[in-house]
Amino acid sequence: MNNSDLKNLIKKQKPNYTLDQAFYVDNDIFELDIKNIFSKQWVFVGHSSRIPNFGDYFLFNIGNESIIIIRDEKNTIHAHYNVCRHRGSHICLENEGNKKLLTCPYHAWSYNLDGSIKSARLMNEGFNKEDWNLHKCNLKIFEGLIFINLSENPNNFDEFISPTRKFIEFHGLAEAKIAHRELYPTEGNWKLTLDNFHECYHCQPSHPEYCSVHDKDYILAYGAGSNTGPSSKKFNKMLENWNLEVKKMGHVTGEYTETEFNDYSRSAERTPLKEGKYNETKSGKPISKLMGKFKNYDRGYTSVGTSPFNSLLMCNDFATLFTFIPVSTLHTQVELMWLVHKDAKEGKDYDLEEIKWMWDVTTIADKRIIEDNQKGVLSKKYVPGPLSKMEKGLEKFKTWYLKHLDIAIS
Repeated sequence: MNNSDLKNLIKKQKPNYTLDQAFYVDNDIFELDIKNIFSKQWVFVGHSSRIPNFGDYFLFNIGNESIIIIRDEKNTIHAHYNVCRHRGSHICLENEGNKKLLTCPYHAWSYNLDGSIKSARLMNEGFNKEDWNLHKCNLKIFEGLIFINLSENPNNFDEFISPTRKFIEFHGLAEAKIAHRELYPTEGNWKLTLDNFHECYHCQPSHPEYCSVHDKDYILAYGAGSNTGPSSKKFNKMLENWNLEVKKMGHVTGEYTETEFNDYSRSAERTPLKEGKYNETKSGKPISKLMGKFKNYDRGYTSVGTSPFNSLLMCNDFATLFTFIPVSTLHTQVELMWLVHKDAKEGKDYDLEEIKWMWDVTTIADKRIIEDNQKGVLSKKYVPGPLSKMEKGLEKFKTWYLKHLDIAIS
């Protein structure tokens, strides 16, 4: 598909309808998405507690890129492209592990963990090895969260994180550790995967577990974030009363949503859980050590979207972090990470199955929903359908996406 055809297709998209089939199945559009959407965002790819020791590393793979995230002997975390400067071989072949030296398995060029070259055997006279360090990937660590950006000229990180900073900082994620990581490989385009996450129209028929911990009026108005559904006077009153109580406790309140088109797609809000629930567990009872600046339970729920590819869903005593990774046109890797206080002991301070329960069963259900959706979208009979009053978030994301894609190909 050439740029002229794609521009015409973008113009053809109707407000309050889903996208045309090509946006979910076309390989050329997928490549443009990686280049112009994913690669320009600051994306959370892990937590510093995943690599606690000197030499610990993991790989983050996206499209044709593989990034080595590694901790050096000075306790500094680095991000390098997994590309040997000799003839381009991958250096790290396992998804995670420990290396005290990065040695290419092809011709044994070696690199220090900071990316500087250490040795290159039998090179010609005039070879200056200092010119052949590993390519660095943009990296920032905020509250223990590891963010990378694949752009050659990334946006300022402080500007990017500013609207969501107070919400994240209050939960003390820098003083957390990973309780569990799980991958949910999903046979669906990344936009279909995110469309599902941007609406709660499907929550009542598909997610009884989610509905058991969130009030039905919250689901109506806030289920996929602020302004993603019709307004609910009942929930607005509930939120107003809860905010008054929470402010007295000295806790963070409020919300953030993008009001003007920009490079980012960020959101944040604090809302109350269902009456009697303290967190997103089956019992709803306190289950682990309080995190961050919480001195008492406020029965609150903090939802933060730092980019289209990340969501941080945080209770008072644990957090569930999402990363959506576009692997190929019809495949998305969904990674969930559950964080608890760094001093919390499994079996004593928390039950891992209780913490995992809600978002594990919900994500397994979402995987099925998305895959069934993708199968239908591949049909010659698929045409864009009208959106409901509870799918405003999907429409907002669609508008943001189309405008970015249009600008990129202009």
